[in-house]
Parts: sequence; C-alpha cells; structure tokens
Amino acid sequence: MTFTPAQASLEPEPLVMLHLGLGAFHRAHQADYLQDLADAGDRQWMLAGGNLRADPTATLEALRQQGGRYTLETVTPDGERRYRQLDVIRQVLPYEPSLAGLITLGAQLRTRIVSFTVTEAGYYLDPAGGLDEQAPELASDLQGLTRCTIYGAAAAVLQERMRRGSGPVTLLNCDNLRHNGDRFRAGLMAFLERRGQHALRDWAEANVCTPNSMVDRITPRPGPEVRERVRAATGVDDAAAVMAEDFRQWVIEDRFCHGRPGWKWVGVEMVDSVRPYEEAKIRILNATHSCIAWAGTLLGYRYIHEGTRDPRVRQLAHAYVTEDVLPCLDRPGRRSPLDLAAYRDTVLDRFGNAALCDTHQRVAMDGYSKIPGFIAPTLRERLAAGQPAHAVARLPALFLAFLQLWHRGMLPWDYQDQAMDPAAAHAVCSSADPVAALCGDRQLWGDLAGQPALVDALRQGLRDISFMTGALLD
Repeated sequence: MTFTPAQASLEPEPLVMLHLGLGAFHRAHQADYLQDLADAGDRQWMLAGGNLRADPTATLEALRQQGGRYTLETVTPDGERRYRQLDVIRQVLPYEPSLAGLITLGAQLRTRIVSFTVTEAGYYLDPAGGLDEQAPELASDLQGLTRCTIYGAAAAVLQERMRRGSGPVTLLNCDNLRHNGDRFRAGLMAFLERRGQHALRDWAEANVCTPNSMVDRITPRPGPEVRERVRAATGVDDAAAVMAEDFRQWVIEDRFCHGRPGWKWVGVEMVDSVRPYEEAKIRILNATHSCIAWAGTLLGYRYIHEGTRDPRVRQLAHAYVTEDVLPCLDRPGRRSPLDLAAYRDTVLDRFGNAALCDTHQRVAMDGYSKIPGFIAPTLRERLAAGQPAHAVARLPALFLAFLQLWHRGMLPWDYQDQAMDPAAAHAVCSSADPVAALCGDRQLWGDLAGQPALVDALRQGLRDISFMTGALLD
C-alpha cells in the first residue's frame, strides 16, 4: 500500500504557513501541532515548503510524490511506538537555486507566516551578534549572486510581497538560537542595509513580525529501519516517514502580524516572553546533549542513550546543570517559572531513550556554534560573579578532546560544522598549548577570549575528564 493523491476539496482555500527547511524536525514538530488542529476540525491553515539548499533530495521528492503526506512514528522511553499519518503539508516545492517557487508562494496574500529551521550556524552571526560577512555563502547572497541563506531567501520573499502589496507577514524562527526572533530580525535588517535595500528595510520594519520561540523534540535522522517499521505497523510504504520521541514542547511569543493558527488549543504555550523557557532549554537540554555526545564519542559509544546510561557521563551532565546552570537561571531577583531540577531529570531520562537510536554524529555537529550559543553564557556568568565554574568548564574541555579526535582522523564518522574554519581548528589542535589556543578564539568566546580565568577553568576541566581522554591531549 502507498499514499495516493489527496481528493480535491470544496472547502475554502486555507491560509498558508510556508516553511523553509522541510527536514525531519519540522515534520515531527511544527507539522504535528498543526495536524492536531486539523484533526480537531480546524483546517483554516495548511503547510507548504521546500529547501534553501541542494541537500539530498530523495526525501523531499518522496514527500512531493506523496502529496505532502507522511507517517510520524513516536516512541516513549519505555519503547512504546505509535504511528500517525499527517496530511497538513499540502504543497512541496522541489529545490531550484533561484527559489522562484518559494518566493512566489511566500508573496501570496494568503501566506501569513514564513517559518524556518536552518540550524544555529545558518544565521552567520559573529560573537557580537552582527553578520559574519566572511562566510562565503553570506557574502555571495550579499552580492546578489545566490539565495542560499535565510537572509537572501527572506529578502526575496519580502521584496515580492512589497511589490505585490500582499501585506504584513510573520517570520517565525524555529531554531535553537537564543532570542531567535530578535537576533534573526537584527541580522535581516543588517543584511538589507548592507545591500542598500533601504526601501525594503523600511517596509520590513513596519510590516514584519519576528516573535521569539523555543522548540523541543528529539528527532533523529530517520534511517531505512523507520520505513520498514512503518510498513510493518501500518501497511503503508512511506519513503518520507519520520520518527521522534513522544515528548514535544513549543513556546512562542504571541506577536504575529497577520493572524496565526489556534495553537494554544493543542498545547503550544503562547507567552509574553520566551526568555526563561529558552534559557532553560538551551543551557540544560541543548548543552547537556552536546556534553553527552562529545563524552560518549570519547568513550567509544555510538548512540546518545549509551553515553547517558554510563554513570560517569551522566554524573558529568548532572553536575554541570546542578552546580553551574541552576545558580545562573534561578536566583534572588530572577526566579525561574520552571522547576529546573525536575526539568534536568526529565531531560536526562529522555536522552536515555534507547529506542531513538540518536547518534553522536548528529548531536555532536556544529560545535563552533554550540560553544558560544549553549555553553559560553554560563561560563561567562559564573566567572563574572567570581564563582567556581568547574562543572561547566568540562564541556568545552570535552569539545577540545573531541576536536583532537577529528584533527587526528580518529572519528568513526564525518564531522560536520558549518561555522568551523577547518584550517583554524587544525591549528588549535596542533599548537603547543591547545587549551590556550582554543580559549583565545574570539569566534567561540567573544570578549571572554584569552582571559586567564577562562584558560584556568578549561585546564581544570581537562584534568577532571582525564579518565576519558587518556593520552589524547598529552
């Protein structure tokens, strides 16, 4: 049995949420919430989308052939699997470099939201929050030669909306970037200014909303075994099947320009400020995830659950949150609305879900974006307050040891890092003092770079993890 084309509908044409980056996470997260609304009888909105890059196109083409329909497999920490067929993605656009189809759809009056997942490195932000114009893809887009970045794509959509008089639009960031809506907006305005598109910049200031949001659902890259399980469980041969844990969370600031789906009815938290939620998620979940991936790789494990279940690794992660993160996020004068200790324990339980088979290769990627985004803020706050930072310093120490494996060609898989300059990273690893070299990198540390307190903290961090590094850093 395979999916067949959807029957024509006599219902009014729905409003559109156009998503850029139709990867596994979007289909397991944002689409899943919209499916809840549709299943409850609210089909005022539909999803459409495509990709900004010529990534492997097999899944995208399969999704297109299936009319946007696919199966989501979810699995609990106890291994219970459930299957759901989603049909809210009603239009899948094949990739082509000009992005003409995405731009045309994004400029239509009925498109009210353009959302995107391009990963943290896809925003090309330097430590000060400005655009990193040295990045080749961004430089190419700034010159108008390509449209391969989120800024180039968004600028083209907004230009066409302005030309057509299509009205306001919300640009909704769905990535693990702190203050993601605000930072994307600043980057976009700087991009338009740098290109001399002053009229478009003024129009965007008045007609574009960019709410901050926080997203959470562990979604491993689906391998062929997902398709086989879906076929066995449902009888459908689904070439675009995706799987995720059963947990999910979405918190959005309720600042939309031209309407939005009724997400609050299906569990999305619509709030005035997403800050406490994103700080908890980024520092506790995202940083801990990276910690386990780097540590687990050093110990020879392949999957996240293996490292999480190793008492030594779990203690590293638990101590990092308890000793250094909790005092930063919950203190007199700035109390967190969350039970952070309970959140920590829930996160570690989720990471121990063996049924996900989430790989270190997926989670360990993009360390040069994750150090400044996930880890440096806690280190900076602890050092500035004159407080110990031993537990958090172990995380960049783990990354340095992990980087040495990459430098020596000892990783069992290909390491991907959009923000890393490979030559500079090799230079760090081959220097006489790799700790000082890593600590001196302003891309990673900003104004903290080179400070003796940072260097001392990382040296102690390396001593603390010596049981898993062996002679790697001798």
